[in-house]
Amino acid sequence: MATIGELLRQWRHRRQLSQLDLAIAADVSARHVSLVETGKSQPSAEMVLRLAEQLDVPLRERNALLLAAGFAPRYAERPLDSTALSMARAAVDRVLRAHEPYPALAFDRHWDIVMTNRAFDPFLTGVAPELLEPPMNLLRLGLDPRGLAPLVVNLGNTRNVFRSRVRRQLAVAPNARLTALYEELLASDETGEVVEAEVVIPMVIRVDDAELRMFSTITTFGTPLDLTLDDLAVESYYPADEATAAYFERTRA
Repeated sequence: MATIGELLRQWRHRRQLSQLDLAIAADVSARHVSLVETGKSQPSAEMVLRLAEQLDVPLRERNALLLAAGFAPRYAERPLDSTALSMARAAVDRVLRAHEPYPALAFDRHWDIVMTNRAFDPFLTGVAPELLEPPMNLLRLGLDPRGLAPLVVNLGNTRNVFRSRVRRQLAVAPNARLTALYEELLASDETGEVVEAEVVIPMVIRVDDAELRMFSTITTFGTPLDLTLDDLAVESYYPADEATAAYFERTRA
C-alpha cells in the first residue's frame, strides 16, 4: 500500500506542480512538503486536506489520502435515494423534468445512468434488453452495436467526443472500471462517419424516420461533500437545428 507521501507526490506530478508550487499554494514551506513526501514528517489530517485541496484531488481520493496517513475518511458515500440526499435528488429530478420535451439524464463516475427524464425513453426503443439492465451505462449504450450506435449518423464524432471526455476524466482521477470500459469501447482507432460543424459538435441520430441533431451541456454540483454527489453529472440535450426543435415540440403535444 502506498504511503501518504508517495500518494501526494503522485498527485503533485499529475497536476504538474513542483514542491515549491504546492508549498506556495498551500501556504506551507517547500521543506515541509519535501519531508511529507519522503516520509520524514507525518502530516495532520488538516494538512492532508489542505494539500489535497490545492492539488484539486476529488473527494473519493481525499479519503484515500486520509486513510494512507492513518486517519478516518472524511467524506461519506450515501445512496442517492437516501434521506440525507433527498433534497439533492429532488433538485436533479427538477432539472431533468424541467428540460422536457428535450432528453436529459444523470450519470455517475462510471457513466452509469442513475436518472432520466421521460423524453429520453423513446431513444431506448430497440436497444438490446441486456443493455437496459441496471446499471445502464451511457458509454455502452452509445457505442455498442446492440445499443444506439447503429442509429448515430456521425458515430465518428460521437466516439471522438466520448474518447476525449473519458481521457480528461481519467487524467483527473484514476478509475479502474472506467479504464476497462475505455479499453473495451474507445481504445482502438475505430472511428466512423464525421459531420462538419462550426459552433458545437452535434450528435446526429435517426429516430422515427427523422434525423435529429443535438448538442449537450453538463451540470455538476458546485459544492458537494458527499461522494455520490461529487460523482454525479447531468447531461442535457438541446436541438441543434430548427427541424430537431420542431420534432421535440411535436412530442410535447
